[in-house]
Amino acid sequence: MRGLERPPPSADHSRMNDSASGNAALAARDLQHVWHPCTQMHDHETIPMLPIVRGEGAWLLDADGNRYLDGISSWWTNLFGHANPRLAAALADQAQRLEHVIFAGFTHTPAIELAEELVRITPPALDKVFFADNGSAAIEVALKMSFHYWLNQGHGEKTRFIALTGSYHGETLGALSVSDVALYRKTYAPLLLTPFLAPSPDAYEGEPGESAEQTAERRLGELRTLLERHAHETCAVIVEPLVQCAGGMRMYHPSYLTGLRALCDEFAVHFIADEIAVGFGRTGTLFACEQAPVSPDFMCLSKGLTGGTLPLSAVLTTQRVYDAFYAEYNAGKAFLHSHSYTGNPLACRVALETLAIFRDEPVLERNRALAAHLARRLAPLRDHPHVGDVRQTGMIAAVELVAQKAGRRPYPAAERRGLRAYLHGLRHGALLRPLGNVVYFMPPYVVSTTEIDLLVDTAIAGIEHAIAD
Repeated sequence: MRGLERPPPSADHSRMNDSASGNAALAARDLQHVWHPCTQMHDHETIPMLPIVRGEGAWLLDADGNRYLDGISSWWTNLFGHANPRLAAALADQAQRLEHVIFAGFTHTPAIELAEELVRITPPALDKVFFADNGSAAIEVALKMSFHYWLNQGHGEKTRFIALTGSYHGETLGALSVSDVALYRKTYAPLLLTPFLAPSPDAYEGEPGESAEQTAERRLGELRTLLERHAHETCAVIVEPLVQCAGGMRMYHPSYLTGLRALCDEFAVHFIADEIAVGFGRTGTLFACEQAPVSPDFMCLSKGLTGGTLPLSAVLTTQRVYDAFYAEYNAGKAFLHSHSYTGNPLACRVALETLAIFRDEPVLERNRALAAHLARRLAPLRDHPHVGDVRQTGMIAAVELVAQKAGRRPYPAAERRGLRAYLHGLRHGALLRPLGNVVYFMPPYVVSTTEIDLLVDTAIAGIEHAIAD
C-alpha cells in the first residue's frame, strides 16, 4: 500500500497550518455552511462530522490520520476501492480530451462504447440506452418513458404504477412516489403520486414454516389479484430485484422475478427493474435479474456503474419501447426529457473502465469466495438473543436487531439502537451505517478476508453496545 504520510500543502492551502486543517477545524467550517443529505443536522452537536481527505482501497482517512474501513462502499457506489489507479487514469486521460458536450444532436466515443457494452452485458432485448445523472433520475426516466409509451400507443388511461411494500427508489418526487418507506415518503405525501402497493415477497415476513420460495409464490398470487383489478390503468410494476436495500435490506427468492415477468406479459404492463443498488455484482451475478433469469422492459443502473467515481445512470429498454416514440416530429411522440450532464464523457469513460475491470479480472468469482467467508463469520449471530435474522444475498448481508427474539419484536425506532452501533464502529475504525436497527455489510470488492473479519468483529461488539440498556 502507498504510504500514509500527508503530502506537503499546496499553494492553495499554504495559508492553513495543521491545526486549521485537522478534523475539528474542517468540521467547524463545514457546519457553518453545508447541509448534508439524509441528516438531522442537529445531531452533529454531539455526533462527530468526519472530514475525509483521502481514500486507499477499502479504507478512508480523515484529516487527523484516522482510518476507517468502508463497510458500506460509500453509499453502495464503490466497487474497486477508493483512488483506484485504473479508474483515476481513465478519468485523467478523458479530461485531457473532452470534459463535456451537449448530448442533444451531438455524441462522443465514450457514450457510444458504453452503450454498446451495456447492451452486450445486460439481459437480452435491452437494446436501447438512455443516460441520466443519478439513480433517482434514472427512475424518473423509466416512469415517464413507461407512461409515455402507453400514451403513444393510445392508452392514456394507464397512469398508475405498482410498487412493493417496503420499496425505495429514490427521493425526487417521481421516484419517491413509487417508494414505500415512511421515513422518506410521509412528509411529502401530499406532493406525490399514489401507487398501488403489492405485498413484498420479503422472506423475513414469511409465515411460520414457509420457505422463501413459498413466500414469493404466495405474494405473486396477491400481485395477480391486484393486476386483475388495476392492469387497465397501470403502466408498470417497479421492483428492486432480490434485495429491497433502503427498506432494510429485505431479501426475496428469485422465483418472484420469474413470476413477475409472466404476470406483466399476461396483463400488458411493463416490468421496471431498479438495479441501481443491486447491479454490477452485488448479488453474486452481474445483474440480479440474471438469477431468475428474466429480461425486464426497463433496467435502471447507477451507483456502481462508475465504480463510485462520478455520478452517472442509465436506463436500458427495448426496441419495442423505442419504436413507440420514433415518428415525424409533428406527431408529438418524442421523449423530451433531458439533463444538462446527460452522457457526460468523463463519467462514461470511467464507466467503461469499470466494466473493463469486470472483463479483465475474476471479480464475480472472488466475490463469491468473499461472500462465503462473510456468511461463515456472521453465522454465529443467528443464535444471538437480540438478532431476529441474519440474511445475505451475495456481497450484501444484514443483521436485524430485535428487542425480543421470540416474535421478532423490534426495538422502538426512537431508541436509535443502530446509531449506537454506528458510533461504536467509527470509534474502532469501521464505517458501518445501519438502516434503523439493521446492521448491514456491503463492502468494496477489493476488501480482504482479514478486513471482513475486522468489519464483523467490530459489528458484533457494536451490536453488544447497541443492545445494552
